[in-house]
Amino acid sequence: MTVAILLIAAYLIGSIPFGVVVGQLRGFYPRAVGSHNIGMTNVARAGGTTAAALTFVGDALKGGVPVAFARFDGFSSKVIAATAFCAFVGAICSVFLKFRGGKGVSAALGIWIVISPLTTAVLIVIFAVLAAATRIVSIASMSAAIVLPPTVAILNLPRQYLLLAILMTALVLFRHRENIVRLLCGEEKQFKPRDSQTGGAR
Repeated sequence: MTVAILLIAAYLIGSIPFGVVVGQLRGFYPRAVGSHNIGMTNVARAGGTTAAALTFVGDALKGGVPVAFARFDGFSSKVIAATAFCAFVGAICSVFLKFRGGKGVSAALGIWIVISPLTTAVLIVIFAVLAAATRIVSIASMSAAIVLPPTVAILNLPRQYLLLAILMTALVLFRHRENIVRLLCGEEKQFKPRDSQTGGAR
């Protein structure tokens, strides 16, 4: 497989909108409810924990599978990083959704599980602690994203992976810009899946 085909395939796989697929199978359209996002959090609010879990697994796989293939096929760290970035861009800028998408957090997790399980473990701990303490997924997600580049640097991973980490962090924060505004205004809501909600979700 040539590098060009690998990168195109990574983008197309990353573009698969699992939140939309799961939502339609469960009778709702994520972009028409709640925050209108296709990611796990909004799917959970609209469709419950099972729908959220399916979305999470699908989104993680669409990030991890192309990267795993690139590593298995013996490509350099430069090509692996480029493959990861293409899959991530697909997750947040899907060709199947008129170049819109989710916030890329679950896809990023799948990517880093393949590249560096130790980095992923650090991010999961950060996310879990803050999610449990605040019950605000955006705070946990952005905090994990911010910790990503220094963790990659401390672990002395190849510089291509550090550049990848910096770019992904910047894009995750950009995709959370509306959440940042709501946090500053004190309007960001705590996470409550549909199974435990008594009212509507934002």
